[in-house]
Amino acid sequence: MTEAAAASSAVVVMEEERLDVLSKTGEVHRDGDYHRAVHVWIYAESTQELLLQRRADCKDSWPGRWDISSAGHISAGDSSLVSAQRELQEELGISLPRDAFEFIFIYLQECVINDGKFINNEFNDVYLVTTVDPIPLEAFTLQETEVSAVKYISHEEYRSLLVKEDPDYVPYDVDEQYGQLFEIIKKRYTENTVARSLSLQKQLCRYASVSLDAELTGLSNTDRKTLGLLIKAAKLMDEIFYLQVWYSNPALRDWLKEHASASELDKLKWLYYSINKSPWSCLDENEPFLTTTDSAIKLLPEATKPVSGWKGLEYKAAFPSLKPPGANFYPPDMDKMEFKLWNDSLTEKEQNDAMGFFTVIKRHSEFSLDSSLSNHAVHGTNHLMTAHDLYSVPYSKEYNSFLGKAAELLHEAGDLAGSTSLKRLLHSKADAFLSNDYYESDIAWMELDSKLDITIGPYETYEDEIFGYKATFEAFIGIRDDKATAQLKLFGDNLQFLEQNLPMDSAYKSKNVNAAPIRVIQLLYNAGDVKGPQTVAFNLPNDERIVKDRGTSMVMLKNVSEAKFKHILQPIADVCISKEQKGLVDFESFFTHTICHECCHGIGPHTITLPDGQKSTELQELHSALEEAKADIVGLWALKFLINQDLLPRSLVKSMYVSFLAGCFRSVRFGLAEAHGKGQALQFNWMYEKEAFILHPDETFSVDFAKVEEAVENLSREILTIQAKGDKEAANLLLQKYCKMTRPLKLALEKLESVQVPVDIAPIFPIVNEIAE
Repeated sequence: MTEAAAASSAVVVMEEERLDVLSKTGEVHRDGDYHRAVHVWIYAESTQELLLQRRADCKDSWPGRWDISSAGHISAGDSSLVSAQRELQEELGISLPRDAFEFIFIYLQECVINDGKFINNEFNDVYLVTTVDPIPLEAFTLQETEVSAVKYISHEEYRSLLVKEDPDYVPYDVDEQYGQLFEIIKKRYTENTVARSLSLQKQLCRYASVSLDAELTGLSNTDRKTLGLLIKAAKLMDEIFYLQVWYSNPALRDWLKEHASASELDKLKWLYYSINKSPWSCLDENEPFLTTTDSAIKLLPEATKPVSGWKGLEYKAAFPSLKPPGANFYPPDMDKMEFKLWNDSLTEKEQNDAMGFFTVIKRHSEFSLDSSLSNHAVHGTNHLMTAHDLYSVPYSKEYNSFLGKAAELLHEAGDLAGSTSLKRLLHSKADAFLSNDYYESDIAWMELDSKLDITIGPYETYEDEIFGYKATFEAFIGIRDDKATAQLKLFGDNLQFLEQNLPMDSAYKSKNVNAAPIRVIQLLYNAGDVKGPQTVAFNLPNDERIVKDRGTSMVMLKNVSEAKFKHILQPIADVCISKEQKGLVDFESFFTHTICHECCHGIGPHTITLPDGQKSTELQELHSALEEAKADIVGLWALKFLINQDLLPRSLVKSMYVSFLAGCFRSVRFGLAEAHGKGQALQFNWMYEKEAFILHPDETFSVDFAKVEEAVENLSREILTIQAKGDKEAANLLLQKYCKMTRPLKLALEKLESVQVPVDIAPIFPIVNEIAE
């Protein structure tokens, strides 16, 4: 069951153990127990027809009537997706992999038939399988006790028959929830190509294409060879990340790229996909800009029994319209309760693996089913290998085909590297890829002192929207800017000083904050989890053991910051900031606050004490947005604090607040589904409520310098205290109240839309092509 269904089907969860018993005896329909089932629809694109099955005459409900392509209960111990695969194979003799099944919605069916003897209270997970052409009827192997015949019918004709309540068809109210099936099909196959092209062009225009270059004269020939190997290794991080987003995502990418020259629309699909690295738009709260109809066509000759003259079943590799909250880290039909029940049964070490950064969670039943389907022999439900269906797999095993190659490249680069610290980093990271232990390589990364700078591996957890446990792979390669790095030592040197003066109860303050080394680089290339909006800095590692013992290290991408300021922030200020204050928006303030933002990830609470005395670090799915807001607002507080200590020039005071205000509009445009956007909306709406930000009649904004300092300090205290206490309820209330697209924000975004100010940059790396050759 998907997470979205968890609330509406709480009754199913409560009844689940009982259902596990009753579903074997068929008594759920006698007693009216709520239970779960799957519906699978097969749709043929070329003829726009749905496949129907005629229910066997011996069925105890709707005998002899035409119904769903395939359907059945979710048996004890089975998952939704595995049940869908199994029912299709058992009833129709069709064996399909999981990427053929597109989850589209959940349907609650409540009805009483057979003079009250058959009560159906059923939560149905509805799946759509899209084939290119109809499957020949002689290719099916029908289960006689369930199915007496199959046929194809136009989806429009079928809907019409349901509206008329034709007695030959099992009834569904298409004006209610089940009408979604027909709406989805109609929308997909009646698209206006011109309108869709215009929409994609508009989405693309939100990104300013920017060429990022750097001076390489300081690099030796050996350094250049090392750089070429690093770029090749970084490209493998891309391969892993595509797979981490969704399991059919690599096939979609390859298909779109291959067909990009077929038409202008196909070209636009590929260009926008390349920015998002998925079919979901980062700047539109992950709304899909593609559907399964745009996806890769796969041929599966052995999916059914052979038919003379027919090459076999061709289907579209599916992906859901709603971006899966668990990405490809968990089974798509796993919910939080199932994970918790499994996790509670594990040893402490196994729990650490399950909740760790570097494992994926899979199903025994899915593995068992895939194996049995490949042999065309599925028998019963004895495929479970343990009491629980879930198990964890280390990244080193799951992504071995990519990580093995990356390790070879890093070892080769490490052998060439002239810098001792770079050599140590590359060899230790290569070892980590194969051992799944990143501790030593993270320490080596923090101690890197090299002209050639690289960050590579699994780090951020934003894609895991269920728990925030699982890390995505990424890579950043650059040339260190020695002058800028030397200038920024101030911030790292004062981290402990800032910690001791944070606006929160002293009991929560750490006495052992380590100064975060800061490196400023000119970015040459990035890969992996660098989709959509581009980061201007990052603060790593995320391993709490290292954060506690050693602190963190920060990398600033100066040429990315300069590009964003020039192409985005300055135009935003021209449109949204009052005439009297727009001149205060400058790059120095923007860049300095970015530094402080990243530094402030390293201070404040990192562990909490639970009522039972246990230590924890979890605000789970709320952590990312709140942590981004903390780093931002505490960063602003920290700048003012350092100015008051005469460690920064007082000329920054006004410009930093106004530059921050302009930056709010920049970040909120990322969308409120994204952690940075959520965090920025929280800050802006708080500041506006406290009258620190003012909206003028001409719809421009300004800072009230008399109120802004107090508002910044109070919000900093609020967030820091919530984090220190691990108060998830308070965190949720704060985010619900302030993470909204309020009227002032809407006004600003509408103005920016009207003058087409880019939302972010799409970097191009010209030097990489030269070096990599």
